[in-house]
Amino acid sequence: MRPFSNVPVRWILGSQYFLYFGVLGIFLPYFNLYCYHLGFSGFEIGALSATRSLALVVFSLLWGLLADRYRVRRPVYIACHFVSTGIWGLFLLTSDFDRMLLITAAYGVFFSPLISFLETFTVESLGESKASYGNLRAWGSLSFIAMVVIIGRIIDARSVSVILGAIWLGSALMAALSPAIPAAEGVGRASAGAKTGIFRRSRTYFFLLAAFLMLVSHGTYYGFFSIHLEQLGFGNTFIGFAWALGSAAEIGVMVRSRSLFGRFSLEGVLTFSFAVAAVRWLLLSHVTSALSVALVQLLHAVTYGAFHMASILYMDHLSPEADKTFGQAVNNAVTYGMGLMSGFFLNGWLFDRLGAPRLFVLSAGIALAAGVVFFLGVRRGEEVQ
Repeated sequence: MRPFSNVPVRWILGSQYFLYFGVLGIFLPYFNLYCYHLGFSGFEIGALSATRSLALVVFSLLWGLLADRYRVRRPVYIACHFVSTGIWGLFLLTSDFDRMLLITAAYGVFFSPLISFLETFTVESLGESKASYGNLRAWGSLSFIAMVVIIGRIIDARSVSVILGAIWLGSALMAALSPAIPAAEGVGRASAGAKTGIFRRSRTYFFLLAAFLMLVSHGTYYGFFSIHLEQLGFGNTFIGFAWALGSAAEIGVMVRSRSLFGRFSLEGVLTFSFAVAAVRWLLLSHVTSALSVALVQLLHAVTYGAFHMASILYMDHLSPEADKTFGQAVNNAVTYGMGLMSGFFLNGWLFDRLGAPRLFVLSAGIALAAGVVFFLGVRRGEEVQ
């Protein structure tokens, strides 16, 4: 009998989001800051982040193909949880850049498919209620908020190195609960023809290119926002608060996802998200006070919350029924894989030369370009509701 078989599926999925994004709530704000305190250069920090993203590009696609071809999504999901948790523990044994780079690459191989598989489980389980996806995803944002605030205070009291053990503990708990995930329902064997069907409409290419650029524009934020705030004189408690505030703002959008997508088209939401991202990055290049940083962080509701939900639902609409996992893997690989990888490499290369404020200006231009690309794609066909 499947573990936790009497537990409602939505609770199981909500717990996985809660744990996954709780771990990210430690990793995203503080891992690069930890590397910065180890004395790593901007290029080295960017290389670590980009290596993780490169693994996400390659192996999320390979795992997705394997899962759809042999219908082994759940076993792969569970196995990757346990193996990636074991690999992360190796970070506790070294502070050498070369070794950390190798560990990052190995970790990325097995960590890469987790979120795309989870998104597929979730959208599949919702059936006709896909517009309520945000209600489940909001559990991830709640845990993200809790972690960035709690860990920020712990770091101020102790040291930034505590994040390594905290991430390992969170990953171990997530792995222990992963067998509770439900088996796929009604997923047929994929065919080569079905996969190419994902790319038969030109708007798919415009969407993926625009989404790629959107995540490139996030490279400064995810890679160097915490370092930027520290350079402005803020402590880790405020850094954690700033990250948490962004997640709190996105929750407000996610819990209203049914209303949002009932009123606006997916393409309308995406177009608006690109425009707001350009404004957000431009503002972050100039603001220096705690209040102004906090106010700008509220735009995370649109640039991440609305954009992420619309992207997941848009790709689900474009993907053939038998290839939902592969479709989400493509979306995840192009955005959080290639997009962030490119953004991290670009920012890591330029950080020591330009500094974070000028990099945020560059990010604003990239987000604006993403909006233009997507708008051109919209003009080529009817909107997706």
